[in-house]
Amino acid sequence: MSQITTHVLDVSIGRPAAGVPIVLEIKKVGGAWQELSRGATDGDGRLLHLLAPEALVKGIYRLTFDTASYFESRKSAGLYPQVAVEFEVRDAKEHYHIPLLLSPYGYSTYRGS
Repeated sequence: MSQITTHVLDVSIGRPAAGVPIVLEIKKVGGAWQELSRGATDGDGRLLHLLAPEALVKGIYRLTFDTASYFESRKSAGLYPQVAVEFEVRDAKEHYHIPLLLSPYGYSTYRGS
């Protein structure tokens, strides 16, 4: 399992959000973003394989969730076409689980375990 993982829950329906496209990036010196990986949530709303084992380094990371694609697949509209979550990795030996609680008109995130 990757040291960065995520889990998306659609709180408007009380279920995991399957099929949400996600991009993981790292901020480079000078401020440009470099894509590290991409994937989509599984049937349980999880994306567990974003980085190879031991590939995590200190730095600023960004997970971008393509929420427009998810809501379009559900034949509904949402206010936020994407959600970008930036977070800092201070200890590359730790695990960073970044869940997203999602609804068509709001979202929340936190550091999970």
